[in-house]
Amino acid sequence: MTLKDFDAFKDQSPNVALHDNLPFGSKLLGTGMTLKDFDAFKDQSPNVLFVSPSCPMARKELPLVLEAFPSIEWVHVRSAGIDFLESDDLAKVDIPVTNAKGQFSSSLAEYTMMACSYFAKDLPRLMKQQKAKNWEKYDVEELRGKTLGIVGYGDIGRACAKLAHVYGMKIIALRRHPEKSELDSYCSVVYGTDKKSLNRLMSESDYIVCSAPSTIDTRGMVNADAFEAVKENAVFINLGRGPVIDEDALIKALKIGKLKGAALDVFTEEPLPESNELWNLDNVLLSPHNMDQTSTFMHEAAEFFVYENLPRFICGKDLMNPVDPKVGY
Repeated sequence: MTLKDFDAFKDQSPNVALHDNLPFGSKLLGTGMTLKDFDAFKDQSPNVLFVSPSCPMARKELPLVLEAFPSIEWVHVRSAGIDFLESDDLAKVDIPVTNAKGQFSSSLAEYTMMACSYFAKDLPRLMKQQKAKNWEKYDVEELRGKTLGIVGYGDIGRACAKLAHVYGMKIIALRRHPEKSELDSYCSVVYGTDKKSLNRLMSESDYIVCSAPSTIDTRGMVNADAFEAVKENAVFINLGRGPVIDEDALIKALKIGKLKGAALDVFTEEPLPESNELWNLDNVLLSPHNMDQTSTFMHEAAEFFVYENLPRFICGKDLMNPVDPKVGY
């Protein structure tokens, strides 16, 4: 077994314990970031490749490693998104590829509810009044009875729905295969991903959370037409991938008051350039793509690989979290 750029084990002492307790029948042959780093293992027939999103050259190097090591039977990615690996070569891979879906969902769902409350209770005003020692009462909004629209109803989207349901919100969602959620206990309605359905969701939702992955089909899908259709005074939350949103259209909607506000954890370009207008908009809550970055998130993602999927592979069982490189998730 070879693990590519297994920094989750190298850099943190809790993860060293995971490395020292790999399942019976497996061993770590080596780590690296380029094909050359694995030259020493050509005669050992490695059959598993663990890929970290912190590897800066993963998109280029992964196809090269797979070609050089035909013995590899499975690739596991230590993140939920695989857009950092996207390539025509990877789309042709005919071995299982899995990801760490589910390891980041609860933290992002909590962020979603915090973002909803930030605007519903007008926290910016509250903080300004506290600083000014100003005892001035004002009306706040309830989340109960409001509609949360979810663009991308995968594991993260459903985790958001679960918490919003507890708050008493109505949930509507958008997903590529709406039939998979026909009996969903949280959603009132699940639409397809066509343009008409997206615009309808935007027009019906008081809060919109985008948790869609970045793929060829989703990039730019929330565009000017979608923001034109948005319900008055709605709040837009993006925690999926920045390129899914037409950022210029979003900024325009925020500036003209089409949107009440936006909470953004992901952006088209990261780090967000200082020249980007989003920094200066009072109705925007920004975070540096860290709302799933708990102190243990890398360890938990590695744990899932070591204690869940790797034993399944060794025993010949179905792997959890399969993804399709052709569609990007």
